[in-house]
Amino acid sequence: MFSKKTFEFLAQLDQNNNRDWFNDHKSQYEEYVRGPALDFIRQMQAPLAEVSSHFVASDKKVGGSLMRIHKDARFSKDKTPYKINVGIQFRHFMGKDVHAPGFYFHLANDECFIGAGIWRPESKALNAIRTCIDENPNSYKKAIYDEQFKSIFEMSGESLKRPPRGFEKEHPLIDELKRKDFIAISPLTQKQICSNNLVDTVVGRVDLWWVNLQQCVWFLGKAEPI
Repeated sequence: MFSKKTFEFLAQLDQNNNRDWFNDHKSQYEEYVRGPALDFIRQMQAPLAEVSSHFVASDKKVGGSLMRIHKDARFSKDKTPYKINVGIQFRHFMGKDVHAPGFYFHLANDECFIGAGIWRPESKALNAIRTCIDENPNSYKKAIYDEQFKSIFEMSGESLKRPPRGFEKEHPLIDELKRKDFIAISPLTQKQICSNNLVDTVVGRVDLWWVNLQQCVWFLGKAEPI
């Protein structure tokens, strides 16, 4: 699937981030980036379904799990047209965009990682997540402070500077309640990315996250298992 040539193409794109260069090298993009990414997604379908039937691995070229390489630069000072990373989201089947709960695979020359959880949930879901943590503190602490979980994942994302409305600053889990993102990050090396064991590595970590945190269901903001 992925290889050293995947990273080499992304490095070259970083140095030549313009439409003319990309169009001239589109066959390399297909061979070293999009092709391997779609193959990876296909190989994830069966094992991901064993972890949970709620998450989708779609190998459609457009509108599937593979995120577009074209950037949305409308509100950015950086007007280069292409991303220099590979992003793949295995989102919950009810989700419609990047804010849906699920798993995220990131490949780039500066970092590679697996992300799990929910990024920037809308206010209703965010409030429900915080309520769920508040009402089930022991389950939440058991999940995120588990030694095996901590050895592989680290909670990440942005947080509020002040306690969210309805929660006191003395709350024992106030740092968790202040989170705007509820995501866990697990780094990968380029060697792991290019390994024939990549799918097993990713599925193993996804399964660990699911076993630990499905009981909290904070990623959907619901109080009952799904």
